[in-house]
Amino acid sequence: MEPIQSLGKMVLLMGVLLLVIGGLMMGFGKIFNFGKLPGDIHMQKGNLTVYFPIGTMIVISLLLTILANLFFRR
Repeated sequence: MEPIQSLGKMVLLMGVLLLVIGGLMMGFGKIFNFGKLPGDIHMQKGNLTVYFPIGTMIVISLLLTILANLFFRR
């Protein structure tokens, strides 16, 4: 197989994976109310809105760490 075909398949796979992850995030956002967890910082002053999803990032990091350990453990 030529290198360009291999690269094309990899890019296509990454695109499909991003679509799936994006869909799951949209669905979980409605179900589990991600983005409004304790620890998420939301500041609004006039036309400026700043949002730091620290609590959400911690929860997602823990979930991905657990999944990675389950699937990639040797």
